[in-house]
Amino acid sequence: MKKNINIIGSGFSSLAAACYLAKAGHSVTIFEKNSTIGGRARQLKKEGFTFDIGPTWYWMPDVFERFFADFNKKPSDYYDLIKLSPAYQVYFGINDFVLIADNLEEIKNTFEGIEKGSGKILGDFMAAAKSNYDIAIKDLVYRPGVSPLELITFETATKVGQFLSNISRDVRKKFKNQKLVQILEFPVLFLGAKPSDTPSFYSFMNYADFGLGTWHPKNGMYSVILAMEKLAKELGVTIKTDCNISKILVKDKKAYGLIVNGEHIESDIVVSGADYHHTETLLDEKHRAYSEKYWESRVFAPSSLLFYVGFDKKVENVEHHSLFFDVDFDVHASAIYDDPKWPENPLFYASFPSKTDENSAPSGKEAAIFLIPLAPGIEDNEELRNRYFEKIVTRLEQLTQQSLSENIIFKESFCKNDFVEQYNSYKGNAYGMANTLLQTAFLRPKLKSKKVDNLYFTGQLTVPGPGVPPALISGKLTAELIEKHL
Repeated sequence: MKKNINIIGSGFSSLAAACYLAKAGHSVTIFEKNSTIGGRARQLKKEGFTFDIGPTWYWMPDVFERFFADFNKKPSDYYDLIKLSPAYQVYFGINDFVLIADNLEEIKNTFEGIEKGSGKILGDFMAAAKSNYDIAIKDLVYRPGVSPLELITFETATKVGQFLSNISRDVRKKFKNQKLVQILEFPVLFLGAKPSDTPSFYSFMNYADFGLGTWHPKNGMYSVILAMEKLAKELGVTIKTDCNISKILVKDKKAYGLIVNGEHIESDIVVSGADYHHTETLLDEKHRAYSEKYWESRVFAPSSLLFYVGFDKKVENVEHHSLFFDVDFDVHASAIYDDPKWPENPLFYASFPSKTDENSAPSGKEAAIFLIPLAPGIEDNEELRNRYFEKIVTRLEQLTQQSLSENIIFKESFCKNDFVEQYNSYKGNAYGMANTLLQTAFLRPKLKSKKVDNLYFTGQLTVPGPGVPPALISGKLTAELIEKHL
């Protein structure tokens, strides 16, 4: 039966849900509060430079292929992919860095050169990581988090011990060199929790890294958003921007519409890809499934301080993706999770998309994106932002042995207050709710409201979790759940 379905937000999960629901024959409209679509994956253009405001890593290409294949399409029908070689670079000190190749054999040689015997150990570690990937990404994450029984399969039964240990412990058992440890712990940071709080089973992220490689969609991650927008419109989805939702209308415990820019819009079904906590504030308190106490008790992924910088020359001795791990990881992690405060000496990540993509910057110039992970809910002001920009640019100059401060054409920043204002993000978190053991699958906020019929959720605060590939999957799960209940 054809239904009138209204979707709040236009990020990856909302666009995915819209595509599946439109394919199923429903009339689907997306309402986006900002002036451009994409949610956290929007784009900044300035003085001939182009930046992805949000995600910059394209991992798990198989998930994108599976999404488009559901509509008899391929990613290449919409955008071009470039495999990065090297995949990325990790700095540990002045001119002291490790390059991660685009294939496992070279990476094993790199490990062997740093720690004797570690090449073979890495091979065994990656075989186990691939096994986990095949179970998790090809099967478990495509389950809706309705019941704990979803996690019980023959394959998971053989790996139950991996849910009782953690990534940090496992990696440190196998590798002694601190550089190799940090490189192997890095991928799980995308899940939003410390490696010591992330179950061993999540080593599948290492396979996503070393096994499947790091890619760049030409013209940036926003080209994926534009691809999904095109697909959605081909399927008949209507997308409206500058539409602020102030209320979800409920009668007899059923959602029946939205108030959009002050106007009542009727709905048979409401789906929210906006921040889950914020969405529930659009309901009267008696209709909210989760209390403020519940949200306070959750472990959230970090917020971020981001800078978008135009340089009037090429930046030397860096790769497209460059990680700066030259300070103590544990001290920075503690400032995020244990004693929330601005880290004195932050780790940071830098992306230089113009190393790969000539459309990112004018000829001879460099586009740079810098990210410092921060505790959610932290104090945020212009003075702090500027102070930390100076810290990381000074470090970048020292580590890469070049002068850059005088070559900055402009810088734009984005931090906790912007996440709150532009995305209604709970405490200004950047990635959603962390994937810890007690916040996995059926233990995450539900895709279907427990108190209001015809109200559904999708995105990084629900199943399966944070990240772009999980967001695509989340949209599919929500659409399938709606079809099931219909």
